Amino acid sequence: MNVSGKVAIVTGAGSGIGAALAAGLAGQGAHVVVADLDLERTSEVAAAVGGVAVAGDASRVEILEEMIAAAEGNFGPVDLFFANAGVSGEAGIGDSDEQWQRALDINVLAHIRAARLLVPGWIERGSGYFVSTASAAGLLTQIAAGPYSVTKHAAVGFSEWLSVTYGDRGVRVSCICPMGVNTAIHHDALNGDDEVSQLGAKVVATAGSVLEPEEVAAITLAAMQDEKFLILPHPEVLEYYRRKGADYDRWLAGMRRLQREAANA
Repeated sequence: MNVSGKVAIVTGAGSGIGAALAAGLAGQGAHVVVADLDLERTSEVAAAVGGVAVAGDASRVEILEEMIAAAEGNFGPVDLFFANAGVSGEAGIGDSDEQWQRALDINVLAHIRAARLLVPGWIERGSGYFVSTASAAGLLTQIAAGPYSVTKHAAVGFSEWLSVTYGDRGVRVSCICPMGVNTAIHHDALNGDDEVSQLGAKVVATAGSVLEPEEVAAITLAAMQDEKFLILPHPEVLEYYRRKGADYDRWLAGMRRLQREAANA
């Protein structure tokens, strides 16, 4: 898909991958609604890309409706939706259902609620594009990060289902699954006080290169030109995924060994 002239919404766009996607889209001629929790950062990004800012929680239906209304009121019907907002959740298995629910709301249900609002119109028009920022953790898992790993698996699963169910009716879907990216989530885990979170971030940082958000955005937009479903900014993830599928038990044993080695490093 050529994004020039298209109307896009990007959630989690106040910084990181979302801000880079907004800039990349605008650079290719798209009209962008920039959405994030922080009004000041969101407004700064929107001003830089010539877009419109909407501040609020992307998992809430009323905020999603506000994003869509802002897009339609300023630019026209939404063509592209980037479900990019994400949270890491607690380390380990977590101590509370509330933390799990927060991760589920942002990392999974926000995608479902957005699709519920947009897909009927896309089917009617015969065209629309849903892009999910998941993670390599959604294909492989991530050491230490229980809620993050589980919800990213669910995000990949929902993207697959969306493509299978509506792909023949004009709805295109891409799912981005990077490893280490230089974002606040990665930085906070790597440099925080929680040893379990540090362990997970350390493994990610040593498993492959840590990319800049702009690199991930460029790779994503290039893959969307060909409407590729699975977007892997770190190509080595594909080989890891193949090894996992070829011998699940061996792969699990290898992950446990990696966890031990990282903990003792």
